[in-house]
Amino acid sequence: MAWVLLIGAALLEVVWATALGRSEGFTRPWPTTIGIVGAVASFVLLTIAMRDLPVGTAYAVWVGLGAVGVVLLGIIVSGESASPLRLACLALIVVGVVGLKLA
Repeated sequence: MAWVLLIGAALLEVVWATALGRSEGFTRPWPTTIGIVGAVASFVLLTIAMRDLPVGTAYAVWVGLGAVGVVLLGIIVSGESASPLRLACLALIVVGVVGLKLA
């Protein structure tokens, strides 16, 4: 169950990071609200997952999956670069996250 909560926290990290990026410095109310609510929910799920998972592993997985998700969303939705080097770096993050899960 802890891993499910951690993945949910990482998905919410994608939501809040993307929303805050679109808030234009907290000047747009809806993206700001979504960002803040998403961040709080993400932290809550992360904290609950840390009851059963090592702190270092949980945090690294949360950050790694969140970062990969934000970059992929940027590529898909915002037309950001999908260069081979950028995708290879994302793959390395995923390999690291999987490694932490298996270790």
